[in-house]
Amino acid sequence: MSNSMSISDTLERLKEKTSGHSISLGEVVEKLENKGFGPILLVPALIAFLPTGVVPGIPSTCGILIFLITIQMALGKKHPWIPSRLKKVTFNREKLISGINNAKPFTDRLDKWFKPRLTFFTAYPINRLVALTCGLFGLAMIPLELLPFAVALPALAILLAAIGLMTEDGILILLATFLLLGTLYLVIHNLVK
Repeated sequence: MSNSMSISDTLERLKEKTSGHSISLGEVVEKLENKGFGPILLVPALIAFLPTGVVPGIPSTCGILIFLITIQMALGKKHPWIPSRLKKVTFNREKLISGINNAKPFTDRLDKWFKPRLTFFTAYPINRLVALTCGLFGLAMIPLELLPFAVALPALAILLAAIGLMTEDGILILLATFLLLGTLYLVIHNLVK
């Protein structure tokens, strides 16, 4: 039996289970913790990819959170541990909800496409290698924050990897790999001179 879950359900859960003007990363992790690492990885990648990611400091914070989550996943931990300082980082909930609402028609269509296939890429030990790679590129979001909109590329790649892990769709893992290679080129070309 498949443990895969839809993107729309994950985002709706986040919308329904949170309240107030702002939302903390700790609250996000707490609301999605029992759904596995895929949804927890999805949210910071989505925050960095959506308009919330243009706020200075948010991409770096999301990158660090992605790194911490994926390293724990790579080590085989069952539940993620997040430092209290990161748990307290807040962002505008209304912007997140607006992004989720705008994305809903798109995610509803996408959910019809994603299904368990090439599950070799989403199963042990490959899933741990995917997690480790996403973690390293999460850290790459820190220097990329200096370049306008450059964070969008690794954020999208990590987003695809998270969706691939959630839906057990290995094709998304392959797409994420190509985007991560693009990110590597971007880092080398623009920051390593």
